[in-house]
Amino acid sequence: MNEATHPAAHDVVDDDAFDEDDLLDDEIDDVDDDPDLLRPSSLAWKRRTAIEMAISGAIGLYTSFVLSIESLVLARNPDAVLGCSINSVINCATVAKSWQAELFGFPNAYLGIAAEAVVLTMAVAMIGGVVFPRWFMLSAEVVYTAGLLFAWWLFYEAYTDIKALCPWCLLITVTTTLVWAGLTRINVRDGHIRLPGRWGPGARRFVAAGNDWFVTIAVLVVLAAVVFFGYGWSLVS
Repeated sequence: MNEATHPAAHDVVDDDAFDEDDLLDDEIDDVDDDPDLLRPSSLAWKRRTAIEMAISGAIGLYTSFVLSIESLVLARNPDAVLGCSINSVINCATVAKSWQAELFGFPNAYLGIAAEAVVLTMAVAMIGGVVFPRWFMLSAEVVYTAGLLFAWWLFYEAYTDIKALCPWCLLITVTTTLVWAGLTRINVRDGHIRLPGRWGPGARRFVAAGNDWFVTIAVLVVLAAVVFFGYGWSLVS
């Protein structure tokens, strides 16, 4: 009995296969020496990144809850002294009373609670082996990129305009950066984010080797250096 009498035989799909039709010819040529780059990342590789995202998301969620509680305390008593108000530089109350802290008419921490809860759920699902479709991963990338830009904008405002820093807000900046880096790592490695030409396989190879971790760490080191050189020992005095 020939294969033509069984069309269902053609319907079998390898879940691990990567759609090469979506790749450019020079992309395919560039990965001939490393065909694994044409396939989605392994569960073990993705799980390591998802664990980092889950830990960062959990810390960010806790931090957002703390900030939301502090906003309620200040709403009841604007003169309240918060535990993280150490001096004129490290002063959560000063930051919380600024207009930047309620950019949309309510404490920014509420946005953090919603965003980090979604990220934490998604990360735990990926640890368990769930594979989200490309449209979902790209949507998450867009939304969380907006969150990353917002977090860094708030840091910039605190640093240049408010002239005071909130330790919890700084922690949010760090965790948001780590989550975004993890999400982008997965999207690049799995081909959800498709860079043109040879940049595509080059980027996948870069993150598959873990080199993007050095970039992430460098960004956080620069953040710490900016804070220290901007305020020096006044941070603890």
